[in-house]
Amino acid sequence: MKLFFLITAVFLTGILSGAGKVVEYALEIGETIQNPAGKPIKALTINGQLPGPILRFRVGDIARIHVRNALASGEVSTHWHGPLVPNLEDGVPYLTTPPIFAGAARTFEFTLKNPGTYWYHSHTGLQKQRGVYGAIVIEPRGGERIKADREEVVVLSDWTNESPEEVMRTLMRGSDWYNVRKGMAQSILGAVKAGESAEYWRREKSRLPPMDVSDIAYDAFLLNGRPRQNLPARPGERIRLRVINAAASTYFYLHSAAGPLQIVAADGMDVKPIRQQRLLMGIAETYDLLFTVPRAGAWEFRATSQDGTGHASLFIGRGPEREAPAMERLNPYSMNDALSTVLDALDEKAPRSDREALAAEKSRPLPPYQRLESARPTNLPRSAPVRKITLTLNGDMTRYLWTINGTTLTEDSSIPVKRGEIIQIEFRNDSMMHHPMHLHGHFFRLLMDGGPDPLYAPLKNVVDVPPMSRRLIEFYANEEKDWAIHCHLLYHMHAGMMKVISYDDQGPDHQPALDLKSEDPYYFTLDGSVQTNMSMGMASLMDARDEFAVMWETGWGHETEPHLESHGEGPEHSHGETPEVEYEVDLLYQRYINPYWTVFAGYRLTNMPEKENAAVVGATHLLPYMVEATLSVESSGDARLGLGKTFQLTSRLSSFVRAEYDTGHDFMWMAGANYILTKQLGLTASWDSDYGFGAGLSFRF
Repeated sequence: MKLFFLITAVFLTGILSGAGKVVEYALEIGETIQNPAGKPIKALTINGQLPGPILRFRVGDIARIHVRNALASGEVSTHWHGPLVPNLEDGVPYLTTPPIFAGAARTFEFTLKNPGTYWYHSHTGLQKQRGVYGAIVIEPRGGERIKADREEVVVLSDWTNESPEEVMRTLMRGSDWYNVRKGMAQSILGAVKAGESAEYWRREKSRLPPMDVSDIAYDAFLLNGRPRQNLPARPGERIRLRVINAAASTYFYLHSAAGPLQIVAADGMDVKPIRQQRLLMGIAETYDLLFTVPRAGAWEFRATSQDGTGHASLFIGRGPEREAPAMERLNPYSMNDALSTVLDALDEKAPRSDREALAAEKSRPLPPYQRLESARPTNLPRSAPVRKITLTLNGDMTRYLWTINGTTLTEDSSIPVKRGEIIQIEFRNDSMMHHPMHLHGHFFRLLMDGGPDPLYAPLKNVVDVPPMSRRLIEFYANEEKDWAIHCHLLYHMHAGMMKVISYDDQGPDHQPALDLKSEDPYYFTLDGSVQTNMSMGMASLMDARDEFAVMWETGWGHETEPHLESHGEGPEHSHGETPEVEYEVDLLYQRYINPYWTVFAGYRLTNMPEKENAAVVGATHLLPYMVEATLSVESSGDARLGLGKTFQLTSRLSSFVRAEYDTGHDFMWMAGANYILTKQLGLTASWDSDYGFGAGLSFRF
């Protein structure tokens, strides 16, 4: 049966068998103090709890949900992730649904058409990280296809004691602090100890930043709002675990002390049961698992973060605790190790049985897409025209810019589609990170080479796209207006990895409504040092590609004799004079082009001998081995070429060298070292050809 007729039949069955029952909920989004990681933190909560309340319905019910914004200021929103709802109720502020302003409320109303495990969350800024999320359970008429004695909702999430805005600002300024804190930062000495020196220098030669499994160092990983919970249960009891990954930026490996996990539904849709020893669960995915309690004991169901830095636990049963096996950490130095799991899994054919699959399972498996089969046929109308679109996913960890087809949401937002066509989307991931891609308003068929019979391709709304790999999905374009498609890693979406599926019923000149102030805000950063011989640094206001910067270098510890010759006379001092304090301040606008090129223009203020205030233009280029080359030309006619390189000796200790030739100020060079003390402070020492030796503090904000 074609998917269109199948879905229609399911909807009609639900509506005709007791349609129209109104189920109401009232949700209030406000601020409360939460303490899941040992420190009281102001969080966003729903009805005072974290996560929000579980919303339960049956197919055919009319959901009437009153959402009130109890914040003193600012907007909120709620997106219903998974249930098929009218465009106006989708909950993406400005794009589909008006935002809810402080003190205001909005009532969402829609008929529940598709059964399954789903969830809801804020789509405003970074609010999901602060706690605006909860579970939705929609039961089928007549009960579940596979019965269980009872069910439990398991909402997984990640928690940081920092504000999400501070997290984003830290990522934007290119800080490696989170990897330092997690013990995942790469260094020359670390590569030697790991036997990966050749790989380290190959990466540097290729101008690739260090591999990053997860961007952020989290303070806790939560299961239903806490790192650990207990669920009393009887031996032999069969429990349906409705697992939701509501994390902002964490993939989880699910595994159990009780043995393999049995998967019976994915993203709300029934699948033919399969068993998996470890299940990699992408952000925003849901899985229904059947857990049969073994003999006496409390058996751990564990969700381990993909980077191995922590886990959350649910102990099921009564008696002595039986822990799930701990997962090994990924070698952060070897891209080959990281990619081999991906490439091997993508090349494999789907095992024919659970026994074969369990025997062949990797220690760090990919999601089990090659084995997922829908419980019902999902083929689409044969008469519909088919159109294929390629979406290339890429990013830059140093700048923290994430793009689809090379552009951010604000640079190019729309993917036009026509109602009645079948859209095939090939996601091509050219980055070294996983991306969980989510399509609003539709279920798509996941098409896997070597996977199940295409007739039974699973229906999903989120797909994990592993590093340096591809995924192919298809959906029937039977909606209207605008629907978001984006990476569900919150900070990637916020940094630009989002587009809009835009139906042609809105006219050729239609432009989607976007919340630009939320999607591409400016962040202030400050990096510098104060030493006994000099001070230098940069303050900037930056968004995805634009940056307004103030760069300074001030010296007071002269090592050289006053200049005896002059290349030109500045307006403030004559030949041979050396001011007591020298300075150079650049006021610049910089435009980020790609990971290898940045261009800039501005004005240079200086009192250095033989120099004068002047307009300046130039460019910075990243050379092999991560050497930065900067060429600038001043309106005075002087030109400057600089080369700089940082050597990461240990995770906290780095050395640097910089050489510069200025046609109006001769040659200078500088070398030094930095040691990270905290996220904001470090120790630094340097030798400068003009100002000699100095030591002091470095600071980063």
